[in-house]
Amino acid sequence: MARIVLGVGASHSTLMNTHWDQVAGVDRAERFRDALGEAREAIAAVQPDVAVIVGSNHFRGFWLDLIPAFTLGVDQVVAAGDGGTPKGPQRTDPPFAQALAEDLVEHGTEVAISAKLQIDHGQSHAVQYLLRDLDVPIVPLVINVFATPLPLMSRCVELGAGIARAIRAIEDDRRVVVIASGGLSHQLPWPSRWQDPAGDDEEFLVEAWREGRGAWEKYDKRRREIIVGARPTLFPEFDEEFLARLGRGELRHYADWSSARIGAAAGNGGQEVRTWMTMASALGFAPGRALAYSPMPEWLTGMGVAVIEP
Repeated sequence: MARIVLGVGASHSTLMNTHWDQVAGVDRAERFRDALGEAREAIAAVQPDVAVIVGSNHFRGFWLDLIPAFTLGVDQVVAAGDGGTPKGPQRTDPPFAQALAEDLVEHGTEVAISAKLQIDHGQSHAVQYLLRDLDVPIVPLVINVFATPLPLMSRCVELGAGIARAIRAIEDDRRVVVIASGGLSHQLPWPSRWQDPAGDDEEFLVEAWREGRGAWEKYDKRRREIIVGARPTLFPEFDEEFLARLGRGELRHYADWSSARIGAAAGNGGQEVRTWMTMASALGFAPGRALAYSPMPEWLTGMGVAVIEP
């Protein structure tokens, strides 16, 4: 029987790659980077055979022409390479991924599948820092956290429990690590509703989200200028309480939170905590351990790393 041997949650930001030399609080940046290294060593120690990476999409792998709530990459996976993250084909495990998809659907959690999935830094940041040099095949699970309407937090809890059940149903001895990539609090300079952009920048972003399939790179320069020029908005109180509840095994506390409540407490980027909820649910909401928290206005994000042992 396959089994989950570790859960990891880690924030991501491509500004970590491209704007390290502009960080004022180097100690905060190094604390987060070192925690990523510690989490990577924890992953290496459990010797996983496959990594399920639960992450978000930043309109480089999905666009407004089609965005499912949940999408599982079941065959080829190609990383976009945005912001200095890995680029190109990734090592995958198609039979394992397909078995997960079939079990999830058979038990009532409908996931879309992609036989040629393009991922962005919502997944590949974890590949870069948490799976570095480990040569572990990945199964990406992409959760829509930005194109409203968003999936309920309670559905993410169901999804995580379904992943755990599906893994147990696989009749071999594979060891699985489940990684959540995203969050914690941050406010991106994006329209709160893509249906109602306000101003030239938001109208440009929505155009990029509509028309980016096969052409996202032509929008990327101005898009990054908009993001880099944004005013940092973090919510450290939310982040610290979230990590404290993870440590006590209490993340189910957020299962009934609405998108509006998350946005008010953690910003629109805080919607990415859905990935952490899914991972924690797959680990049965066992108590975990926060390795670091660094509020990084230079990267627009509250950066956290945590592990959960089953």
